Amino acid sequence: MIHDRTDPEGAIAAAAKRCSNWGRWGTDDVLGTLNFLDEAKRREGAALVRRGVSFPLAQRFEADGPQKGWRRRTNPVHTMLDTGLDAERGVQGFPHGIGGADDVVFMPLQASTQWDGLGHIFDHGTAYNGRRAGDVVTSEGDRFTGIETVAGRIAGRGVLLDVGRVCGEDGELPDGFAITADHLEATIAAHGDTARVGRGDLLLVRTGRLTRARREGWGDYAGGPAPGLSFTTADWLYETEIAAIATDTWGFEVRPNEFDEAFQPLHQVCIPHMGLFLGEMWDLDALAADCAGDGVYEFWLTADPLPVTGAVGAPVAPVAVK
Repeated sequence: MIHDRTDPEGAIAAAAKRCSNWGRWGTDDVLGTLNFLDEAKRREGAALVRRGVSFPLAQRFEADGPQKGWRRRTNPVHTMLDTGLDAERGVQGFPHGIGGADDVVFMPLQASTQWDGLGHIFDHGTAYNGRRAGDVVTSEGDRFTGIETVAGRIAGRGVLLDVGRVCGEDGELPDGFAITADHLEATIAAHGDTARVGRGDLLLVRTGRLTRARREGWGDYAGGPAPGLSFTTADWLYETEIAAIATDTWGFEVRPNEFDEAFQPLHQVCIPHMGLFLGEMWDLDALAADCAGDGVYEFWLTADPLPVTGAVGAPVAPVAVK
């Protein structure tokens, strides 16, 4: 519980001290909580594939997306370099009638479904594992914890907690709904044993915010009010030793934030201190409907980021398989 809404600095500093993983895996560590996801955990996750049904968890990467230009984040711009018309007219310079199409895309790496890397957020100029922010991320990119360092690692046992279905109305939580540890535990209890959450798990939390955006339009989905994780869940996230967490919202944590004046305070604890990987703007609706149908909330999840060297976040096309 937050005791003083006027003191985000004090609350962040206290939570950071309680939930720090600095030095836990050595001074050179760049993986953070992904250290919890080992080979045994991947075998456990792979054994969950029984029906062979798969669920894509990525939103589309398209011009009609949620971004509105905040901090120069735009929706993807997709442009053709070669087209069928070029092929018909024979202007591509290829022999014996062969033709082709090529395209290019420009976009911020966090334009749609994505992971936050460990170089994405700093606390008072300090990055994960106590490194100076200016040493970590330069004009050349993230020189220590670039997203390419986790290539091939984010695959294992996934768990869905459909908080929107358990604690909301018609499967959705209202904007400003702060999901506490009690809400998470109540959802686990409602879902049953397959929703247990522990060391090395890849946790997905559905709020229903994306469902509403699809019905009503994007509106303020990107950066506006939204349900999300309460700042008070920092200790729960730390103590469960999950490898990563992703939500169906733009910003993972509840908005407006739970202080009189603050911006993403839970990020400020989770990324630079805990080393926890955060996923945002995931599409969890189809998976949630299936889990509600068969009562099984665990699955194999593969969610490798696009390994852009030096990037502090990256697009991902996650797939859950049951």
